[in-house]
Amino acid sequence: MNELIEVVGLTKAYDKRNIAVNNLTLTLPKGRIIGLLGPNGSGKTTLIKMLTGLLKPTQGSIKICGEYVGTGSKARVAYLPDRTYLPVSWKISEALDFFCDFYGDFSREKALEMLRSLNIDPSVKIRTLSKGTREKVQLILVMCRNADLYILDEPIAGVDPAARDYILRTIINNYNPEATVLISTHLIGDIEQVLDEVVFMKYGHLVLYSSVDYIREKYGKSVDGYFREVFSC
Repeated sequence: MNELIEVVGLTKAYDKRNIAVNNLTLTLPKGRIIGLLGPNGSGKTTLIKMLTGLLKPTQGSIKICGEYVGTGSKARVAYLPDRTYLPVSWKISEALDFFCDFYGDFSREKALEMLRSLNIDPSVKIRTLSKGTREKVQLILVMCRNADLYILDEPIAGVDPAARDYILRTIINNYNPEATVLISTHLIGDIEQVLDEVVFMKYGHLVLYSSVDYIREKYGKSVDGYFREVFSC
């Protein structure tokens, strides 16, 4: 079996009028970097929160590596949310301690090596870091896990181009090649170079699931260009 994520009839309704994800069925394979793309309000964040177990579906099911979302699946998923999640009063070394204690698949040695390569001192407090450096530290923590699924929510938003390049290189070079990376972003032009496949969502529905090569060959457009055509106002 090559399936990593199996989503069947997945729905999340906050009330009768607010259905964030609507009867979504989707299977994603192992060993891919996949873009989760769609305009604001398309249901991307809600889907991510259900994949990570932070939200429960109204109906439908999710399996990751053959297990329904729960304690077992959570141990297989490395999640980078779209905002700072570490206490700013911590030193970076305290964040490393936390990840070592909480995740059995976390490599402190690898994280320290990556911090050294960026001349980031583990003894400094997180509150003293620039936004770009904070983003790098959080990404290092996530990518130094040996997970089956990496979910990255807006990993390059709000950082300068040099930081974006580093983040993309880190994603490519540091994930388990048998694993899958799911990246949600609005900055499609900046990340499509690393994507194997894309998922387009709108109003909670699946619009498209395709390989990047197929889009370029069939439509003669970049992913960014085709996205703009599909979701034009």
